[in-house]
Amino acid sequence: MKVNSGRKLLKKLIAQPKEPTNRTKGLHSIGIIVDMDNFPEADTFYGLRNDFALRPNGVQIIGYKREYDKTSPFGIQFFTDRDLGWNGQIENGHVTEFLSREYDVLINYYERETLLLKLLTLSTTARLRVGFSEVDNRLNDLILDTTLEEIEAFKLELKKYLTVLGEY
Repeated sequence: MKVNSGRKLLKKLIAQPKEPTNRTKGLHSIGIIVDMDNFPEADTFYGLRNDFALRPNGVQIIGYKREYDKTSPFGIQFFTDRDLGWNGQIENGHVTEFLSREYDVLINYYERETLLLKLLTLSTTARLRVGFSEVDNRLNDLILDTTLEEIEAFKLELKKYLTVLGEY
């Protein structure tokens, strides 16, 4: 029943227009949603602080894992399928903190479409959303044609397009 209510919310969020943000042009904060089951090296995204000359808190990362693993040595905060609550809400303190911020760019670093990843993407306030072509194209404003394993190519393409768009 929770999954059905989550699907209803997802359908509603996709149908409604994206809310404008209060953020002006320029790159000051990046939010990143990572599928840690398929890309466990999420820490490499902290390098974007240096790549884009951001402040130490300019990059926020939240990870997704299908199953909770309390022995896992991840330094990245994450959420799991267990965190799906009623009405499609993700009941996790780390997710609540992630959603409380506005981002200039939201990077959706996942190729597998899951309900929780899509809900988090659509619930996050960001001026520009970047992702992969394998994911529903209604979720992202900018789609980069790389794979999860090509992290350096992804970073180069991201920097190139943000420069072209006048964001960096």
